[in-house]
Amino acid sequence: MGSNKPQRTKEVATESIKGQDKSSGRIAVPAIIEELIGRTGFRGEITQVKCKITEGPEAGKSIRRNVKGPIQLNDIIMLRETDIEARKIKSKVNKGAYT
Repeated sequence: MGSNKPQRTKEVATESIKGQDKSSGRIAVPAIIEELIGRTGFRGEITQVKCKITEGPEAGKSIRRNVKGPIQLNDIIMLRETDIEARKIKSKVNKGAYT
C-alpha cells in the first residue's frame, strides 16, 4: 500500500502522420492548373499539366505534374508533395501506340 516506488509512465513518441509535410505540418498543398501540356501513359490516360503552387513555403513555384482523370485550366489540385517534378513528354501520344 505505502510503497515509495516512483510510478512508471509510458513515453509516447510523437510521430508525424503519414503523408504530412514535416516542415509545415500540411497533408496536401493546393496548386492551380496553368497549362495543359499533353497526354501520356500507355493509352493516353494521363494528362501532363503545368501547375502553380498557391500556398506553403513554395508558393508561386511552377512545376510539371502528371494528373489522372478529367482536368481543365484553372482547376485546383492538391499535391501531396512538391519536390518531385514529372519528366517531359518525349513525343505526342494520341491514345494508343499505333492509331
